[in-house]
Amino acid sequence: MAVVELKRVKKSFGNVDIIHDVDLKIDEGEFAVFVGPSGCGKSTLLRMIAGLENVTAGDIFIDGRQVTHLDPAERGVAMVFQSYALYPHMTVKENMSFGLRIAKRPKAEIEERVAVASKILQLDALQDRRPSQLSGGQRQRVAIGRAIVRDPKVFLFDEPLSNLDAELRVATRVEIAKLHEGLGNTMIYVTHDQTEAMTLADKIVVLRKGRVEQVGPPLELYENPNNAFVAGFIGSPKMNFFNATVSAEGDAVTIAGGVVAPAPFAKGAARSGAALTIGIRPEHFERGSAADASLDATVDFVEHLGGTSFVHGHVSTGEKIIAERRAVAGVKAQQSLHLGFTMADARAFDADGARIR
Repeated sequence: MAVVELKRVKKSFGNVDIIHDVDLKIDEGEFAVFVGPSGCGKSTLLRMIAGLENVTAGDIFIDGRQVTHLDPAERGVAMVFQSYALYPHMTVKENMSFGLRIAKRPKAEIEERVAVASKILQLDALQDRRPSQLSGGQRQRVAIGRAIVRDPKVFLFDEPLSNLDAELRVATRVEIAKLHEGLGNTMIYVTHDQTEAMTLADKIVVLRKGRVEQVGPPLELYENPNNAFVAGFIGSPKMNFFNATVSAEGDAVTIAGGVVAPAPFAKGAARSGAALTIGIRPEHFERGSAADASLDATVDFVEHLGGTSFVHGHVSTGEKIIAERRAVAGVKAQQSLHLGFTMADARAFDADGARIR
């Protein structure tokens, strides 16, 4: 196990800055997940930690040792790639032991490490097969096993489940969670899948255009996003956003062209008449007396997911709305729906997207 620390890390390609002065600390034994839209720099940042990309400026520390300019093999890390990167002519056992054989480790040690990793990943019966004889999930387990036998201080995962089908992705995600619980190593995981991030992470790092937007536990980011970008990125379906203005007294807001509701922030936190954005998550819409505000929506379509359904629609201003419901019998397209909510569940953001508290 090891602490991973980045201090003002920067990456540029020519005159183009890709990673902008990132400061980040991942504690010993922590499972950190990098998330963000395509092109935000999450894989580049992971490859810099691995030593596969050079650092333009700043420093990287692993277990208290500066590794900024060390070769990947000297950093005490092991990486699991999206493409598995297995040798097609080698058996499972040969693939798993390859790094140790190159390092000229004793044969007995190699046998022991491969045996331990195979047991953890349930690969005992597949030792003599080649990658072409394995399913996608089995190949990924071999790639993870190859990392385990190296006994690294830090595991690095670069979108390891993106090539798997939905059912296998869930099963392998559970295996990775159990692996972390069993080994206790520091793990850094890159994904664009929010479900993976929310279910696996101790700490989520949200990136946008090479900058860290927010760092924290999954539920902290979900419930208390620092800005509209994080609020809209974390959560599926994403948070609903509505244009609003602050009342003259500063203690109320007008939403969606006419609905007046108590302000979800301290009086005076936003100037009177200011334009802002109110965010409400789909699950926070409800009917009944508990609501202190409501929106009238026209249903566009209903997305049925079994025990839960999502009602997609729009309000009078044309803004889109998604509400999570359990009872949707009789709800149809073009129907009007009265959706209540409490402003304690709402979040407010200023014109620049920063959270108003």
